[in-house]
Amino acid sequence: MPRTETAPAETAATGTPAPYAPLPSIAHGAAPGAPTGVLARFTEWAARSPQAPAVVDGPHTWTYGQLDAAADAVAGALGDRVRPGDLVGVCLDRSAALVVTAVALARLGAVYLPLGPQPGERRVAAVAEDLDVVCLIGDPEVLPPRYRTSGTVPLPLPTDGANAPAAPVAAFAGPPAQGARPAPAGTFYAVLTSGSTGRPKAVAVGEQALGTLLDWYRAETGLAPGDRQSLLIGVSFDPHVLELWAGLTSGAALAPAPDEVRWDTTVLTDWWRQAAVSVAVAATPMAEPLLDLPWPADLTLRHLIVGGDRMRRRPGPDVTATVHNVYGPAEATVLVTAHAMHGADRAADAEGAPPIGWPVPGVTVVVTGPDGRPVDRGTAGELCLGGRCLALGYVDPELTARRFTAPPAGVDLPGVDRLYRTGDRVLMRADGQLEFLGRLDDQVKISGVRIEPAEVEAAFEQDPAVRSAVVVAPRTGDGRARLVVYVRPAAGATPAAEALLTAVRAWLPEQAVPSDVRITGSFPLDANGKVDRAALLRRAATDEGGAVDADTDAPTGSASGSPSDGATPAERLVLDAVRDLLGRPQTTLADNFTAVGGTSLIAARLLTAIQRETGVRLRAPELLRQSDLRAVAALIDTRRAALTPGGA
Repeated sequence: MPRTETAPAETAATGTPAPYAPLPSIAHGAAPGAPTGVLARFTEWAARSPQAPAVVDGPHTWTYGQLDAAADAVAGALGDRVRPGDLVGVCLDRSAALVVTAVALARLGAVYLPLGPQPGERRVAAVAEDLDVVCLIGDPEVLPPRYRTSGTVPLPLPTDGANAPAAPVAAFAGPPAQGARPAPAGTFYAVLTSGSTGRPKAVAVGEQALGTLLDWYRAETGLAPGDRQSLLIGVSFDPHVLELWAGLTSGAALAPAPDEVRWDTTVLTDWWRQAAVSVAVAATPMAEPLLDLPWPADLTLRHLIVGGDRMRRRPGPDVTATVHNVYGPAEATVLVTAHAMHGADRAADAEGAPPIGWPVPGVTVVVTGPDGRPVDRGTAGELCLGGRCLALGYVDPELTARRFTAPPAGVDLPGVDRLYRTGDRVLMRADGQLEFLGRLDDQVKISGVRIEPAEVEAAFEQDPAVRSAVVVAPRTGDGRARLVVYVRPAAGATPAAEALLTAVRAWLPEQAVPSDVRITGSFPLDANGKVDRAALLRRAATDEGGAVDADTDAPTGSASGSPSDGATPAERLVLDAVRDLLGRPQTTLADNFTAVGGTSLIAARLLTAIQRETGVRLRAPELLRQSDLRAVAALIDTRRAALTPGGA
C-alpha cells in the first residue's frame, strides 16, 4: 500500500539522525493524481464501448449504450422539475433501474440520496422535515402520501430483473417544510447516517472525493472491461455508491444481487460463481462466516473488500481471493484505510484481529489524545481524518462545524485544512498501520451499520405508551454487539414488547431494531442523577429474562435458559443457536425469528449453523416463512428424513 510517514528529526548542524524520539501517530496516503470526473468516465466508456455489458442481472443484460440512452430518457422525463443541486430520494433496490437512476441524476446535476426499497413512511417523513427532498423515485406503494400531492411522473426505467420495480415513478412533494435544508453546493451524493439527536444525519459528498477513491479502487483491484463487479450492499449503506460507480467507471459490468443472497452465505458464494463476479464488496458480518468454511472452488472472485465492522478472521491458505480489510466512515467517503490479506501469506495464520491498514491515496490519518494533538505511535487515541477524502460535511452546517475542525496548531499536515473526528479509538503501530480498538462514545456497530442509541430511543418514545427508553449494547460471547432497549411505560399504559418492536420497524433500519425489549418501572441512576447506562449494560448482559414487570422489575414470561422438556434434537439445536446469535436467552420455540430480532445477517449465521450440524441446507425464504422456531425445527426433521435412505 503506497504511503508516506513522518520521519525522525535530524540535527540542524550535521543533518544526521537525532537521538531516537517516538514518531507521532500521523500517516499519509500516496499523493493522488487529479481525479477524472465520475460521470465523465462513465460517458467515456459509453462512447468507447457502447455494446459492452454494463449491467448483467441473470438472463437480462444492458449495454453501456443502452444504459446511457435510458439515463437520458429518465433525465428528460424529470424535465425542469429536478434542477442541479436538488436532493432526490431513491427508493429502489439493487437493479438496472437503480443504476439508470444514479446516472440520470448525475447527468442532471441532482443529488443522489439512496434510501432503499422500503425506507419506512415515518422515517421518510422525518427526513423530509429536515431535508429539502424535491422528489422520491420508486414504486408508488412504497412512497408516503406527502410525495403524491404535487403529482407523479412515470419513469422509463428498466422493469426486468430480480429486484426491478414494477411501475416506478418520480413523486413530488409540495413546498418544503420550514427549516428543511438543501444540499451544500457541489454535492454529488448524500447518505443518511445515524444521528445522536434521534434523527438521521445527511452526509454530503463531492464528486472529487468519490473520484479519488474510485481511482484507488480500480488500481488496487484491476477492475476493467470483462470483469463483473457485484452490486450487493444494501442501497442505503454508503459502500453501495462505491460498488455502483466502480463498475460504471471501469468499463466492467455490474451484477445486482438477488435479495436472498444477503441472507445465506452458501447462496452468496453460489451466486458469485453463477454471476462470474470478479470483485465484490461485503459487510464484515456476512464475509467472516465465509472465512470459517472451506473456500468454494471455481470462483472467479479476485478481490473481496470487507468493511463495516471489526474483522476477527484472516483468510486461510485455501482462499484464492485477496481479502481487503477496510475502514471508513461515510463522512470520509466510504473507506480511508485498507489492509490486503492473501491466503498464502504467513501472516494469514497470525493470531488476533487483522489491522485496518494504511491510508489510501489522498487520505491523512492522525491519532490524537484528549488535547486534540497527535499521540506517539503505540498509544491509543481518537482517529482523525483529513485530505481529499473528506465529505463536504453534513447538510446541517452547525453539525459540520462541530465535527469537521481545523488541524491542531503547530502540527505539519500538508494539504490538510480540516480534520474529521471519527469518535473511533485506534492505535498506530510503528510502521504506520492502524489497529481498530472500538468507539469512544455510545455509538455502536450492528451488522456493519453505525447506530446511535439516541435514534433508537427516539423511535420508541414516539409511542404514547412509552414514557422513556434507554438503549444499551451488550456483546455476545464472540464479541458481536446487540441492542437491548429498556422501556419505562407512560402512566397507566401497559405496552407489549412485541407490539413496540413492530411499531419501530417503520422508523428504523433493520440493523437498528433491538433484539430485546424489556419493560421496567425505573432506570438505575448514577451519582449525578443521570441514567446509569453501565448498570443497565451489566443487567442486559446477565438478565435471563425478557420483558420485565413494571412494578417488580422481575422477568416475566418464559425465561428458561434451556429448551422445554421433551424438545426434539432439532428443536434444541434451533433454539440454542437463535439464543446464542441474538444474545437473547429468553427466546422460546413459540417465538417467530424476525419478531424477536432476527435480521438478514443473523439468518445467514443460523442457516450456516443448521447446515454444519445437520447437513440440511435451508434457504432464507424457507426460514422466514415459518411461523415460529418449532416450525423451523420440524422443517429440518422433514429434510433430514428425506435425505436418509428409506426415509428413516
